[in-house]
Amino acid sequence: MLEAYLEPEQVAAVYRAYEFASRAHAGQRRMSGEPYILHPLEVARIVAEMRMDAESIMAALLHDVLEDTAVSKETLAQEFSEEVAELVDGVTKLTQLKVGTQAEAQAESFRKMILAMGRDIRVILIKLADRLHNMRTLAPLPPEKRRRIARETLEIYAPIANRLGMNSLRLELEDLGFAALYPMRHRVLREAVVRARGNRKEIMGKITEAIRRRLADEGLGGRVIGREKHLYGIYLKMRRKGVSLGEVMDVYAVRIIVDSVDTCYRVLGAVHNLYKPVPGRFKDYIAIPKANGYQSLHTTLFGPWGVPIEVQIRTWEMDRVAESGIAAHWLYKSGESGAPGPQARAAEWLRNLLEMQKSAGNSVEFLEHVKIDLFPDEIYVFTPNGEIKRLPRGATPVDFAYAVHTDVGNHCVAAKVDRRLVPLRTPLQTGQTVEILTAPTARPNPAWLSFVATGKARANIRNYLKRLERDDAIRLGRQLLDQALAGQGAGDVEDVPPRRRDEVLAEYGLAAMDDLLAEIGLGRRSPELVARRLAAGGEEGERAAGRTGPLAITGAEGMVVTYARCCHPIPGDPIVGFLSAGRGLVIHAQSCRNLRSGRVGEWLEVDWAERVEGEFPVAIRIDAVNQRGVLATIAAAIAECGCNIEDAAVHERDGRHSAIDLTIAVRDRVHVAAVMRRLRRIRQVLRLARLRRG
Repeated sequence: MLEAYLEPEQVAAVYRAYEFASRAHAGQRRMSGEPYILHPLEVARIVAEMRMDAESIMAALLHDVLEDTAVSKETLAQEFSEEVAELVDGVTKLTQLKVGTQAEAQAESFRKMILAMGRDIRVILIKLADRLHNMRTLAPLPPEKRRRIARETLEIYAPIANRLGMNSLRLELEDLGFAALYPMRHRVLREAVVRARGNRKEIMGKITEAIRRRLADEGLGGRVIGREKHLYGIYLKMRRKGVSLGEVMDVYAVRIIVDSVDTCYRVLGAVHNLYKPVPGRFKDYIAIPKANGYQSLHTTLFGPWGVPIEVQIRTWEMDRVAESGIAAHWLYKSGESGAPGPQARAAEWLRNLLEMQKSAGNSVEFLEHVKIDLFPDEIYVFTPNGEIKRLPRGATPVDFAYAVHTDVGNHCVAAKVDRRLVPLRTPLQTGQTVEILTAPTARPNPAWLSFVATGKARANIRNYLKRLERDDAIRLGRQLLDQALAGQGAGDVEDVPPRRRDEVLAEYGLAAMDDLLAEIGLGRRSPELVARRLAAGGEEGERAAGRTGPLAITGAEGMVVTYARCCHPIPGDPIVGFLSAGRGLVIHAQSCRNLRSGRVGEWLEVDWAERVEGEFPVAIRIDAVNQRGVLATIAAAIAECGCNIEDAAVHERDGRHSAIDLTIAVRDRVHVAAVMRRLRRIRQVLRLARLRRG
């Protein structure tokens, strides 16, 4: 096989890599009992079938030596080349990584592989070959491990193969993963498809023959073949659409392969004249290729006896790319220029992944973003200048804004779709023109995370909110530490000698004062204990301890000060603060029953500032007569008082009376009192009171 396309010296280098791997794995066996070297040998065979270069085949043979033997990366670089060593290292799992859970280990391994892919795309092709052979030989593994590997394959590796346009490899990964994850469903579905196939042969034969005759009449050449749907695709369609196998199998699929792009469009006209097309089901992926480089014309026809026919029309070159994707255009020879379609698109996708990796807080979060980004269904929308943007189905104007540029997304305030203003959560449709309106002072909204569909948007929003949370935590930490230092008689943070600050930072293992302030603001360190370390005790500090007043809450502290949902404190209520690790300062009403569960030393003395900003949620319960329109009357009265209703729940009691629980946004106790006075004037309202769940 290798002699067909590699030079003799390259074949010799591959054989030397095989001998090295064989010695390194000597004595090792797989779970099946066979010698371990058979696994890397089969992986190398799959890589060679892709017609990849000698270095890739050598790396495939050696891909497990770093993980499973005592061989080091430096040894590989000396024995072969730095290039081969980097490829092997990129594929290798992180066996020595100290992480909390298996999920974290897998996510960190995946992150490392993506970074290696950014340097060399061949890493993922070798990894896909490795995963394919592992899936082919899953049988000896314990059931739980089989299911875990199969789920990972279906969620990550098969979608990556799809994104790289490697259709034949993707189909095999999906069907093997389906069989391992749901063996009973796979067997039942396979048997049902085999039974149904016999009834379909005659109809499929008549359809393909009719198309061949029409093409011959029009003087058009081409190959017409009936196309089989694979089991996992049938299973997903049944689940997604909630249809029976009979309804899925009633769709007949035909592929027509021709010699030129011009012939593709002429064939399309011929089949549309033969059978009527289904409106709205035509897609031109030749003019607008998919993100993975896939090109074809898709149309659905009303066939004989009313059966629907799905038709794909493409050239031989397009068919080769559709099956092999990036591997069909392998170019690693020096002097070649001009990146081919699939490689250019793969490089663009990798750039987006690497950008997401920089924004992600940890490997598990990054893996979540990548899974979102691998969503297969796509839409095509336009910028006002006519540039096409590919987005996953369900994407919103916020996703579009981040696809244009991160800064556009971060400063997005509104969107126009086809020149009409729409809400930012509106799902976009193919063919729409989207214009984003920005403002220099605008910032990402945490609520966007509930509807964005792309990993890039999600990663950038989360990254911004983390930075914002850190800034808020530093400000709150400074407030808390200044208050505690004043209680120690040590002034404020700026009054502490720089040398003493450096000593305390060194004790805590922190690099800068902002890091210490952020930890205090997030509740991870006690401000009193830190103040004691900074002030270093002393009689004056002991005498002054406790002289400072409560911390003033202004309502503008940001994300690290939250208001307890159990008691909904509002300005004017007596309050107390609770330092919660990771959440910062949580404000409770002093009457809250949850105060009893707090540990000694975590409660802080707080009070409302003279001027408090913003609105605060408060829960009220209304007992009302159960009459038509009573809820609308209550809502109108609340709106008159300048309040928004954030949540509402109605509980019917005895047929004549209902309890209505509302959460409304108010400025303070005076505001909520005015709302309650207005509600009491409604004839159907029998009783009402503030609702405290604490």
